[in-house]
Amino acid sequence: MNIVILGAGTVGTSIAEMLCERGHSVTVVDKKASRIKVINAELDVRAITGSASQSSVLFQAGMSTADMCLAVTGVDEVNIVSASISKAMGAHRAIARVYAPVFRDLSTFDYQEHFRIDRLLSLEHLTALELANSLRDPGSIVIEQFARGSLEAREIVIRQDGPLTHKKLVELKLPSSVRVGTIRREGRMWIAAADDHLQVGDRVLVFSRPEDVATIKTRFGQPLEHRRTVVIAGGGETGFHLARTLERERFRIMLLESDEDRCQLLARHLNHTEVVHADASRREVLQEERVGTAETFIGCLGNDQNNILAGVEARDLGTPQIMAVIARPDYAQVVGKLGIDVAVSEREVMARQIMSFLQKGNIVRRQTLPGGDIELIELDVAADSLCTRSTLADYKLPAHCLLVALFRKEFVRIPTATDQLQRGDRIVLLVENVHADAVIAFFTEKA
Repeated sequence: MNIVILGAGTVGTSIAEMLCERGHSVTVVDKKASRIKVINAELDVRAITGSASQSSVLFQAGMSTADMCLAVTGVDEVNIVSASISKAMGAHRAIARVYAPVFRDLSTFDYQEHFRIDRLLSLEHLTALELANSLRDPGSIVIEQFARGSLEAREIVIRQDGPLTHKKLVELKLPSSVRVGTIRREGRMWIAAADDHLQVGDRVLVFSRPEDVATIKTRFGQPLEHRRTVVIAGGGETGFHLARTLERERFRIMLLESDEDRCQLLARHLNHTEVVHADASRREVLQEERVGTAETFIGCLGNDQNNILAGVEARDLGTPQIMAVIARPDYAQVVGKLGIDVAVSEREVMARQIMSFLQKGNIVRRQTLPGGDIELIELDVAADSLCTRSTLADYKLPAHCLLVALFRKEFVRIPTATDQLQRGDRIVLLVENVHADAVIAFFTEKA
């Protein structure tokens, strides 16, 4: 594929290196000649010096024939504008990295829709989701950036016998805003069917609105969890997103941040988090805040060494579970020996996300779920496609295919049998690998 990367900083260079290793044709643009010189010397890419937000530079980079534009400079506004221009110039897909949460907050303004960008990605938010998922249930399925936050995919473990395990799924009478996607049992995963019965130990992937998660967990027989105490070291964007994610669940959260102004901002935007003005890299501070009594300590200090050292100190003080954000891949082999139970790599998180978007035609994203037999596919409905001529109830799709989300300009929700797709709709579906090509053709080929 022909991919243009705007920004040759740490993230841009890492993505360029990954794509080159996979045989893609890569062009990199950066306004600093020194960065272009380095990337030219180290990678087999076409490198251009210039501003990512200037149309003449984007034209020189070949944006009109690009399969994908990845805008990952260090300035949010530059990324949004350059991705928007790239899309207008002809790039098949345009993705912009953003740092500030306001650009992804749909309650104020829809920047993604307004600027016609395919996706706004926050590396910090993705990393926070990975940490939160590992905290909830290590090994569970992670579906990042699902439905722009309007719907949530959560894997729930059936931990006890009850009414739920003695009925077919169709008999559970779940709300229309909830859909059971897959069931994992004894190492096997399949797409849920109406006549499936659940068993103790099953891992059930459920799609629902975020506000329904707590209710659904109760309906699925999960006992009320112990209110665990989590200490987050560092109130940057990763720490902030992590605290905000965990606030919706049964966690008691303490966030340590050394910058006083940042503490005030965090306190205004976090409703159920204790924000403490303190330097989490100092042992005496961790002792004073009784970090050793917490169940989990998570290092989000923005520096690998500080995250590791703070985690080691917290472990020594008695915290049983230590997690940390680790950027350098060469640290992956040593953090476990130092007592870090879970290390989340920002680069690996971004790499998975980017690779899932490397698709052609109407396909926006493909993600293989654990087990390797089921894919989550996001695609745009083609104009005059067969699927626009009838309601979902009339579709003749393979049995092992399930629609889990419908994106339309005015809403994002779980589709119902009476829905009829329209030109411009975007859908998300689960499908077994062997049926994927036929299902994609049904939704994308013209009649």
